[in-house]
Amino acid sequence: MRLQRISAATAALAALTTLATACEDSPKPGPPAASPSASPSASAGGAAPDSPTAAGAGAAPATLAGAQAHVQQYTSCENLSTDPNDSRVPLSGFIGAGDWGITERGVCTDKKAQGEIVLFLTPDMKAFQQAAKDHAAKLLAEGRYDTDLASRTVVGKTFALTALKTATAVSLVDPPNSDLRILSCNPDVFVPEGFKKEKALVEGCFLTDYVNSPDGQGSPHRGAVRDPSTEGAAKPGQPSTGSLGLPSAGSIAELKKLVSPHTVDCTSMTVTDEQVRSIDYMPVVDGPASAWGVKQRAVCGQLGGEQRAHNLNWLDTVSDMKTLQTKAKAAQLADLKDDGRLKATASKLLVGTNIAVESNNANVRRGLYQLQFLYLNCETGFTAPAGYRLEKSQVEGCILTNYERPS
Repeated sequence: MRLQRISAATAALAALTTLATACEDSPKPGPPAASPSASPSASAGGAAPDSPTAAGAGAAPATLAGAQAHVQQYTSCENLSTDPNDSRVPLSGFIGAGDWGITERGVCTDKKAQGEIVLFLTPDMKAFQQAAKDHAAKLLAEGRYDTDLASRTVVGKTFALTALKTATAVSLVDPPNSDLRILSCNPDVFVPEGFKKEKALVEGCFLTDYVNSPDGQGSPHRGAVRDPSTEGAAKPGQPSTGSLGLPSAGSIAELKKLVSPHTVDCTSMTVTDEQVRSIDYMPVVDGPASAWGVKQRAVCGQLGGEQRAHNLNWLDTVSDMKTLQTKAKAAQLADLKDDGRLKATASKLLVGTNIAVESNNANVRRGLYQLQFLYLNCETGFTAPAGYRLEKSQVEGCILTNYERPS
C-alpha cells in the first residue's frame, strides 16, 4: 500500500481555488470538485474495477429541487438557491450553466457537516464526465499529479455536486444503499480494499464509494485487520496477501544501517543498557531493558551536557516482542488515563518483527512508516481511516498501524 495523504492546509486552499464561477466570463477555470494533494498516490493494490456502475440508477431528477430531495436521503441540503451571487458560493472559480453539460446550478447547506453543497443539473452525464476527464488530463499534463486524489465530486444519474466538506461527501457515498459515487479521472488514485471501483461513462475515469481526505476524516476503514503471521511469507514489493510485512535486523549495527541517516540521525549513537532520557525526550522503555524483552539498546542523538539533549531516538533489538508490547501497552494506557492524550515528550513505539524504534519526532516516524515499521496503538476503540495499515499486534487490545490521529 502506497497511498499518500496530503496536508489539510493544501486541501482547504484547493477546495476554493479549483471551483469556477458561473457569472465569470473568463476561460473555463477549475473543475467543480476539490482534488488536493501534495504528491501522487500509487495505483498498485486496492480495489479492482467492478462491473459498470449503477450509480444514480432508478433516480433521475429533472430539476434541482428533485436533486436536492435525492441528496436529502443521505444528508442535510437546506435553503436551496440558484442565485449566482449567493454568498455561500466561493468567490473564485465556479463552473455553471452552459459548461460541462450543466443546465442549472444551485447551492444548499449541509447543516450536519456545517458546509455547502453545490448542485449541478447534468442531463448529459457523459458530457459532464468527459469534461471532467479533459480537465484532469490537462492538469496532469502540466505536472499536477495531485489532481482528483481527494475528489469531492459526487455524481448521480442526471446531476452532480461538489461537497465543500469531506464529511458531506462521506455521508453521500458511504451508506450501503447509496446510488451516488465519487468521480475521479486520475488513473493513479488508490482505492483501498473494501471499497467499490466502478466504470464511469468515459474511459479514463472511474466511480467509487471511497472518499480520500488529507485530514483523516474520509471514508472509514472497511478492510479486515490483517494478521501477517497467518498470511505466509511476504513477497517483494506488494505482496498478494495484503500485508507489506515488517522490517527486521540481526543486530544494532544492522538496525542503524536500516534507519540511518535518512530517517534517524545516528551520527552520534551510544549503545548502553543504562537508562538515557531527558526532560524533552522520554523513551517508551522505562527501567532495565531486559525486563521489557529488549536484547540490545542504543540511543541516537546528542546527549545532555553543556547543552540540553536533542534529537534523541532509541533503537532496540528485541528478543521477546510480546513482552515489549505488553509493557508498552500498560505504559501507554497509564499516560492516556488522565486526558486521553500522550505527553508531548513521550515517544511512540514503532516495531518491526524483532526490532523497535522509540521516537517523539513525527517526521522521524513518517520516515519509519515508509520503512514498514508500525506504531503500537492501544487506545480503546481506535481505528484508522481507509488506506492505512491495520495489523494485529501480539497483545490483546492493541493494533499495529501507520496512522496517527492529528494532534
